[in-house]
Amino acid sequence: MVFHPVCRLASIPALCLIVLLASALAAQARGLLRDADIEHALSELATPVLRAAGLSPARVRVLVVNDSSLNAFVINNQAIFIHYGLIQKAETPEMLQAVIAHEAAHIANGHIARRMGNMRGAQTLAGLGIALAAAAAASGNSQAAGGLAAGISSSALRGFLKHTRAEEAAADQAAAQFLRAAGISPTGLLEVHRLFRGQEALSESRQDPYMRSHPLTRDRIRAAEAYVAAYGDEAEPNPQADYWFARMRGKLSAFTRSPKWTMRRVGEERYKDVRLMREAVAFHRQSDTTRALRAIDAAIAARGGQDAFYLDLKGQILLESRRFDAALDAYMRAARLAPRDPQVLGGLGRAQLAGGRPQAAVETLEAARARDRADARILRDLGQAYARVGQTGMASVVTAERYAVQGRLDDAAIHANRAMGLLPRGSVGWRRAQDVLVASQNAANRR
Repeated sequence: MVFHPVCRLASIPALCLIVLLASALAAQARGLLRDADIEHALSELATPVLRAAGLSPARVRVLVVNDSSLNAFVINNQAIFIHYGLIQKAETPEMLQAVIAHEAAHIANGHIARRMGNMRGAQTLAGLGIALAAAAAASGNSQAAGGLAAGISSSALRGFLKHTRAEEAAADQAAAQFLRAAGISPTGLLEVHRLFRGQEALSESRQDPYMRSHPLTRDRIRAAEAYVAAYGDEAEPNPQADYWFARMRGKLSAFTRSPKWTMRRVGEERYKDVRLMREAVAFHRQSDTTRALRAIDAAIAARGGQDAFYLDLKGQILLESRRFDAALDAYMRAARLAPRDPQVLGGLGRAQLAGGRPQAAVETLEAARARDRADARILRDLGQAYARVGQTGMASVVTAERYAVQGRLDDAAIHANRAMGLLPRGSVGWRRAQDVLVASQNAANRR
């Protein structure tokens, strides 16, 4: 699992449209929790919901925000953001699927498109910087909101994610329909609403962020109760959803809670492989590599030796324990099983780089970058790999892009200029550097 700093964007040219928000959030934003296993689990849970909503699971990702508070939000048509605190608070997969269905309804019903009407010029606005900027203000984080660039009022930001009661009612109704169409119990939606019952009586500063961006009333609970009463609950049990929900929550807690907390509760885990995985993470965080490897090997064996994400975790344990050859072997096995997963490929490239194979790392990390162009860690490793093979111009390009997706536009411009001086004019790398430079200059003009 990797904790990514934010801001990050889906495309470099989009920077010029949102830099007023993104640049100020680099020091304030919590960031993303990126993990191939967790994001696969979220995809397993989200896919039937998104399809029922008429959305493509290949285009709408569910990403985890590194924040223990309870919140979820959408900023555009391409991503649903959920705080890990809300995932941990959910007691059943149906509750989490209800959250996804509700946010998907805001996309399907066009609520986001109307709000983003003044930014139609951007091909994509998947930058988490703007999302967290708006979320910070909507959450009452005056420190983050107050640091935003001049010309953007905190009241405007505070209202960016705040849905009207009419929108909420429409999203609830649509979410219930999506769940029913997907064969998922709609009682999850009711349980989510009940989770926040009583929050309205608190002052705004004490409410969970979800309350400030999703105004909740007793009427919404009654509406959910009425829907369940009218249509019943005919959903069949879904062992796959139960498993991936438990696995995702188990891994999140193993990385975000103390190892002692994990070991006290790991015996409660119903799935043997998940229990072993949680033990492996806890031992690794205690620098007990021998026991960590024993546990993760047992988890891999319990899954028939063909689980790419457990092999990815084994590679991480070995790499962080400086056992580079063994890490490379684990990551290669993982990549054979998941050849299109950018984070698995990123781990393989990192192991190749650490093991003294920079040319192989360049090829692997370029494949990872092609599938996730806004992963700062992949860009960092790729820049190092290019530098080690003597391609300093491309190293500067990738470094410029990394600084750009982190909101460090002045540093990005320095490296973009350097790259343009080193690369043939008009080449692919030269044009990528020019994109960064133009975005940085446009941002400077807006200050």
